[in-house]
Amino acid sequence: MPPVKTLVPESLLRPDRKPRFQDSGRSMTDQYFQDRARKLPLLIDLGYDPYGQRFDGVQPNSDLRHEAERRGFEPGQSDESSVVRAAGRIVLQRIMGKLAFLTLRDSSADIQIGVSKARVSERDWKLVKLLDLGDILGVDGHLGRTKTNEITIWAQSLTILGKSLRPPPEKWHGLKDVDARYRQRYVDLFSNPEVMRTFRARSTIVDSIRSYMRQRGFLEVETPMLQPIYGGAAARPFTTHHNTLDMDLFLRISPELYLKRLLVGGMERVFEINRNFRNEGISTQHNPEFTMMECYQAYGDLTDMMSIVEGIATRCIEALDGEPKRKFREYDLDFTPPWPRRTYNELLVEHAGVDLDDSDGIRAKAAEFGIDAPAADVAVVANKLFEKTVEDGLIQPCFVTEYPAAICPLTRRKPDDPSRALRFEAFAAGMELGNAYTELNDPVIQRQTLGAQLDGEGDATMRVMDEDFITSLEYGMPPAGGLGIGVDRLVMLLTNSPSIRDVILFPLQRPLDKG
Repeated sequence: MPPVKTLVPESLLRPDRKPRFQDSGRSMTDQYFQDRARKLPLLIDLGYDPYGQRFDGVQPNSDLRHEAERRGFEPGQSDESSVVRAAGRIVLQRIMGKLAFLTLRDSSADIQIGVSKARVSERDWKLVKLLDLGDILGVDGHLGRTKTNEITIWAQSLTILGKSLRPPPEKWHGLKDVDARYRQRYVDLFSNPEVMRTFRARSTIVDSIRSYMRQRGFLEVETPMLQPIYGGAAARPFTTHHNTLDMDLFLRISPELYLKRLLVGGMERVFEINRNFRNEGISTQHNPEFTMMECYQAYGDLTDMMSIVEGIATRCIEALDGEPKRKFREYDLDFTPPWPRRTYNELLVEHAGVDLDDSDGIRAKAAEFGIDAPAADVAVVANKLFEKTVEDGLIQPCFVTEYPAAICPLTRRKPDDPSRALRFEAFAAGMELGNAYTELNDPVIQRQTLGAQLDGEGDATMRVMDEDFITSLEYGMPPAGGLGIGVDRLVMLLTNSPSIRDVILFPLQRPLDKG
């Protein structure tokens, strides 16, 4: 047999030397780690590459389980005439004399592997004795059931595909520390099957959004993430610098102004599933980097966008399990359309006891809630009051309509009441899920409303007028409806995940050395 070639450190190939590894500047002297490392040269001596090889033809564990169910094996029965191939991480092992049972986990399911000393080569049986929890193993064997009726692959041959030098967390009871789960998502995924299910569901949800939008005739596009002028939302941007052009740039806070340029260009239905970046706080509902689905429909309006929100939620639920009544935290939510429509003002009157037209009453009530903004426009104060008194109570999926026009610079006004904007926000479980407008396409009014945002208070206001965007409107943009849906929050709601960090694979975390 030719020698195995591997890039194992010399300290591991010589059992007489104690291996030392560096992990974030710390020497790894953990006994479990060293015990596992000492098995590497023993594997090599047996002719195995501890870090594997190409292993074609692997069947998902879930498919193998379904096949066993379909074939209706009796207890103790197996199919010796055909060979199946599986691979995964060892999550359970029991050696009982000349018989061993291993449980392999892949992204789809767990499956039991039975290894009999009489059925495998002497080398493979020695391999069994060198395996640890967490090792990645490939198996060829016969599908069947044990006498206790457990679906099992009876091994014919074994292939080590990856030696795990670190033991799995808490003896495979799962990684429980929340901070560690987010920092070491790779461990979280393989040790907590429910986490894997959540992210598989996220992929299903994103696919469902994409297929739904395409079915409605929308064209998927890509717009710049590096922008010379940020806009489309009131948010603080991340800044960077391009050396060759010697210019400052911003990571986008929204794709809106670029997508509207495409409406001007004649792309009548466009959407983008995009990453946005806002240099702001972190909470159970906020991450500085997040995913939105944003779309624009020429000749449409607010009501079309409501239909899209309900349609997307329905399509995603159908793709998951078809159940519109869903548990989220302590709430029982019902996503069955149509969702209720409530106006902003009636909710403010109901929960805060003040009317949008009562400026003095709004400021007085805001002061009761500790909202101190004497120089701010009354609409801004009213919105802070709305956030304090109304939003947490919007539990069942609903649309809030007719926002104050003064806080909606990109939105067409209500024809019979210019103080109100043709805008809605979708809410569920007290969270904003989506934001939509009947879009403003009048370049003169748009310049005025954006100009009012220039050089306002705080870092989240516009500093420069986007003249190119105004120029695009001067060429003529069709009337349109526009919508943005928070994909991360939608995944939270549909998978009963309490925090946005539970549905983002690698959420931003404070460095460990900063506490």
